[in-house]
Amino acid sequence: MKVQNIKNIDAFFEVINKCKGRVEMVTDEGDRLNLKSRMTQYVSLARLFANDMIPEIELVAYEPEDVKLLVNFMINDN
Repeated sequence: MKVQNIKNIDAFFEVINKCKGRVEMVTDEGDRLNLKSRMTQYVSLARLFANDMIPEIELVAYEPEDVKLLVNFMINDN
């Protein structure tokens, strides 16, 4: 799923950390990075935080309940 304009980055990662399964970010090159990893959260996404917002990100969540959490975040908390 592609999500856009994530303004509340702290809340976004709180939702990611609540997910039970693996949640991955797909890079422009097609690589998949595990977003539940703190290292990925701080290092790999640092370039996206320059404007205190993530303009667009492609996510893959493997558990249906995790997809629901992410969609709910995008609808209600972003």
